[in-house]
Amino acid sequence: MDLNYSDADNAFRGTVRDWLQANLPDDLRFKVLNHRRLAKEDIQRWHRALASNGWSTVAWPVEWGGTGWNATQRHIWEEECASAGTPMVLPFGVAMVAPVIMKFGNQAQKDQYLPRIASGEDWWCQGYSEPGSGSDLASLKTRAERVAGANGDHYVVNGQKTWTTLGQYADMMFCLVRTEQTDRRQEGISFLLMDMKTPGITVRPIITLDEDHEVNEVFFDNVEVPVANLVGEEGKGWTYAKYLLGHERTGIAAVGRSKRELGFLKRLAGEQVKNGKPLLDDPLFAAKVANLEIELMALEMTVLRVVSQEGARKGPGPEASMLKIKGTEIQQALSELMLEAAGPLAMPFDQPLLEGTDVTDDDSPVDMDVAPLAPYYFNFRKTSIYGGSNEIQKNIISQMILGL
Repeated sequence: MDLNYSDADNAFRGTVRDWLQANLPDDLRFKVLNHRRLAKEDIQRWHRALASNGWSTVAWPVEWGGTGWNATQRHIWEEECASAGTPMVLPFGVAMVAPVIMKFGNQAQKDQYLPRIASGEDWWCQGYSEPGSGSDLASLKTRAERVAGANGDHYVVNGQKTWTTLGQYADMMFCLVRTEQTDRRQEGISFLLMDMKTPGITVRPIITLDEDHEVNEVFFDNVEVPVANLVGEEGKGWTYAKYLLGHERTGIAAVGRSKRELGFLKRLAGEQVKNGKPLLDDPLFAAKVANLEIELMALEMTVLRVVSQEGARKGPGPEASMLKIKGTEIQQALSELMLEAAGPLAMPFDQPLLEGTDVTDDDSPVDMDVAPLAPYYFNFRKTSIYGGSNEIQKNIISQMILGL
């Protein structure tokens, strides 16, 4: 692989950088670069800005509104977005359910849902995990029974999903349900598209350790879902779920974001003083930062190889599990070193500050750089679990790559 960017690549980078500089609102840039929380409107506003330029779905095929960019250009795009401090485009619609609809959905589903995903009109959430069925997803118990009705056949769904990220805002959910009980647990699972306004759906918040309402539990009580909302064949949902998770795990690596956070860590460690000199000059701490930077460089090369395979029309394979493991380990290590660099200064935990108002509850001095780092650290404990826990990813690697 040639790791040098061509003149055309560098020109493309300049175009992207100029557009981001002109179109990324300063308040959104501030929130992202300073670890503040994003509101629903923040995320929607940025999605609409991208959609207006045709850049909300950069990895989609051109026939569905994609950019036609090659793997290198998409990597440059993600790197520049991370460096500039853009809000992330939520993956649930654009990067997760959309590829499934494109590959396995019927034409009516493509026509109905893909344009609304691209424009940001529909906010999607994921209905996979259940109490007792997280990494062991095939053990899910939410049931969907097909029944005849005056207005056509529909499914009646009963059960529960949990850890549903941003489900409180969602218009639609892609949901795994059990339509048949079989001896092999991976069989008899189907993939449904569900309108979150349907009667019988209840969303209940889960407040996490960082005191944020990011995830939810969702209950289904005799929820009626039209058969037209079944993706592909009944009972083949496990195949579609694995396809989706491959796309999710590739994105979880988040190399560009980790490179940005590495820069933040170096700046922070350069400002913190230990024994009369910057912490970054301390040999032990500097060695931790250097080792992490080396790991990140290796991850970036691996991402480029995997993305290049996708560019050759190969879907993400078990290599995505490697990216997921190493990417999340690096993200957690970065948050740990930030907390170590900040020391006791990271203890203030002020909700208004996290939400971007920079107002503290008392008159005590607060370092605006380090005050958000404790909740940031707590939040990133999840990365090694979602998308399939890292322990499960190691099993996938051993079975599908090593043949064990």
